Amino acid sequence: MTEDQDFADVKDSFISHLIELRNRIMKASAGVLIVFGILMLTPGPGAIYDFLAHPMIAALPPGSKLIATGVITPFLVPMKITLLAAFIVALPWVLYQAWAFIAPGLYAHEKRLVAPLVISTSVLFLIGVAFCYFLVFGQVFKFIYNFAPQSISFAPDIENYLDFVMTMCLAFGITFEVPIVVIVLVRMGIVSVEKLKAIRPYVIVAAFVLAAIVTPPDIMSQLFLAVPLCLLYEVGLMVAPIFVRATQAPEESENPEGTV
Repeated sequence: MTEDQDFADVKDSFISHLIELRNRIMKASAGVLIVFGILMLTPGPGAIYDFLAHPMIAALPPGSKLIATGVITPFLVPMKITLLAAFIVALPWVLYQAWAFIAPGLYAHEKRLVAPLVISTSVLFLIGVAFCYFLVFGQVFKFIYNFAPQSISFAPDIENYLDFVMTMCLAFGITFEVPIVVIVLVRMGIVSVEKLKAIRPYVIVAAFVLAAIVTPPDIMSQLFLAVPLCLLYEVGLMVAPIFVRATQAPEESENPEGTV
């Protein structure tokens, strides 16, 4: 009888977690859809895509435009861009729903750090995307256009341009999350700060290899990705011990920086 009761309790707990997860996903999706609706009204999909295409247009000769080779591409691509913009704007709300789902399993002193983590994660991702748009794109597109032979009519397709921009923005947005990854790994005790410092040379090499894979083959864009990644790794190493001490309960072990 006891085993049956325990099984029933576990089953009820599992179902309640699934229901909570569903509710959080629905709330996160609703937030993105609300922002999407607002962006559809103002400034509109066309204006959002024109803003995204500005770095490429600025690198081309005056009067140049991007082309659309598909019948419904001029409609679908701006809609995709608007949905992506809505997700980025609603990112703090989405992250809050994720943290709210796992919050019941956290200690009281750890819950106080949920808001700073949500805010810092959102801010760092947005900074990474802005860094890519305002600084990297200008250098990359100038390099591509100047490298192209004079016999080639350079007219990028808007769908290919969208894929390239999304890949680059995602790469830089994730790169700028490196301090958060370092902090979480140290706080969970998966690896110590000393160990992370010891593997610093390997991280630097990995950063440049990743930059060479993700970015175009010009040295400037590779440096723009690899150098911030290395610097942000160092920031994570400096902040991680402070975060661990701030989230430690008084009765926790004496090693605040985690162990391997």
